[in-house]
Amino acid sequence: MKNMETSNYEDRFAKELLEAERSVEGIKDDKRSYVKYKDARPLVNIKHMVESSCELYKDRVAFHEKFRKSKGYEKILFKDLLEMYNEFGTGLLKLGLKGEKIAIIGSNSSRWAISYLAVVCGVGVVVPIDKELPEKKIEDIVRKAEVSAIIYEDKYEEIFKKMRGKDDNCLKTLINMTKDGRDDDIIGFGEVINLGIKGLKEGDREFLDAEIDRDEMRILLFTSGTTGNPKGVMLSHKNIVEDIMAAPTILKVTVDDIFFSVLPMHHTYECTCGMLLPIYKGASVAYCEGLKYIAKNLQEVRPTMFLGVPAIFEKLYKKIWQNVRKKGKENTLKKIVKINNKTKKVGINLGKIFFKDILNVFGGRMRIMISGGAAIDPSVIDGIRDFGINVVQGYGLTECAPLAALNPDTAPVSSSIGVAFPNMELRVLDEDEKGIGELCVKGPNVMLGYYEMPEETAETVVDGWFRTGDLGYIDENGYAYITGRRKNLIITKNGENVSPEELEYEINLSPLVLESMVYQDEAANKEDTLIAASIVVDWEYIDEFHSDIKDDDDEIIKMMWEIVDRINEAHPVYMKIRKINFKKEELLKNTTNKIIRFAEENK
Repeated sequence: MKNMETSNYEDRFAKELLEAERSVEGIKDDKRSYVKYKDARPLVNIKHMVESSCELYKDRVAFHEKFRKSKGYEKILFKDLLEMYNEFGTGLLKLGLKGEKIAIIGSNSSRWAISYLAVVCGVGVVVPIDKELPEKKIEDIVRKAEVSAIIYEDKYEEIFKKMRGKDDNCLKTLINMTKDGRDDDIIGFGEVINLGIKGLKEGDREFLDAEIDRDEMRILLFTSGTTGNPKGVMLSHKNIVEDIMAAPTILKVTVDDIFFSVLPMHHTYECTCGMLLPIYKGASVAYCEGLKYIAKNLQEVRPTMFLGVPAIFEKLYKKIWQNVRKKGKENTLKKIVKINNKTKKVGINLGKIFFKDILNVFGGRMRIMISGGAAIDPSVIDGIRDFGINVVQGYGLTECAPLAALNPDTAPVSSSIGVAFPNMELRVLDEDEKGIGELCVKGPNVMLGYYEMPEETAETVVDGWFRTGDLGYIDENGYAYITGRRKNLIITKNGENVSPEELEYEINLSPLVLESMVYQDEAANKEDTLIAASIVVDWEYIDEFHSDIKDDDDEIIKMMWEIVDRINEAHPVYMKIRKINFKKEELLKNTTNKIIRFAEENK
């Protein structure tokens, strides 16, 4: 019977490999000029990817990590990764966790990566949890997902002990990824490895020979939406590997690249693009010690690729210009940028000479930065590119595993979210008279559905098209642009649509403004629509250029109205902002740094 089951799986794997090879052929046949890199390797599932990469690149570095604060970065080779992955996976099975839902929560690390890979490649369903969530929300996810075991950092131990004490059926197994031994019923990461080593020595091949159904749910991710309770997004191996095979066709990744890991690994953007993609291409990942160590770690690691959100890149860019101004060299640098941009047009790039000090801020080897998670100011993209580092914007959603579009590194458009990958499609539905409608995605990367929410799934995925909820348009060259969120639209009494994001973008262009939120003031006259803006002042800018008014709220509000009046002049009456809320503190955000629009504190 066992031989027959093995034979059936081998037959299925062979069919799935043919399907993956057809995907690769589709990539190679793509005639769009920006699909430049056609060396994709067919992938059946994540297990196939991990094990083939660890064989192909066994003597190369997979991870750079600091294990002790006093010491520098240490290296983990691909062959070391394969060994620990097999040991940890075998150990988890020895603990009786076959087919169970296993959560992971903690800081970015090789142990987080190994835990994820082991669970998803032959043990059960992985449930990555946002480490910034409050205790109650963590517990809600654990119970909703019916998590049997959790792999966590030391600081969460008391939380999960207490949680387990409330319900014997919840969290039967606690695994502390910070520790190595066993403490009563708490199992350390190292102890799971030891169980695996013992099992492998005894000839246990259950994990090594695990059969993967690439179409089943193996990843369960809870979105951190700005309203309501999180929804569980069900993803399969196929969803993930299709994204991984497609991304490097328009974005060059080589074995010499070092990815700088800053964004939280529970998020699909970092997990797929910042962990799994480098493994696929034989590149390495360097783990940042934390946001406050970004500048220091960049110098130590000297990475070539950096995945981030707009807030990170905008802050770094702003800091560069602040330092330049302090040295009194702003006008000089602007002239040099202008000269270099002219020489680049005739094939002469002197950026490495002119901007050496600036490039050294990023470690001196930075080749490309990828911005995602929210819209980035195009002037920041252009400004960083002026210094000689390519910046591309991508577009992703958890439901698309996550990438739905990406700017090609050879032909990026600063204001666009990018183009559809080979084997995937983008379209706009319900277009208005301006050609703006809802962006929709179709392809093998689209989720299986929402966990235990069939009605929501049916509303969101229609005829294979995932309705993103984002409004935008696609130009004649296939580049997509976002103008706002459907659910954020302000619909006036006269039926006109106002996109808050459009007005916020214009407000945020002012150096006086740190951030803003445009909304409809519900308390206003019911016969009219009053558009209001909460505006947060940039105190660093005030200190540097207007220190004489930093204690004068009336004068700052007057400056804000001057900004808003200029914006109002450029728009029709129905789009005019007629109320300002002066905010001294940053707006309330969720754990992915997105403004919570319906929070009363933000109005």
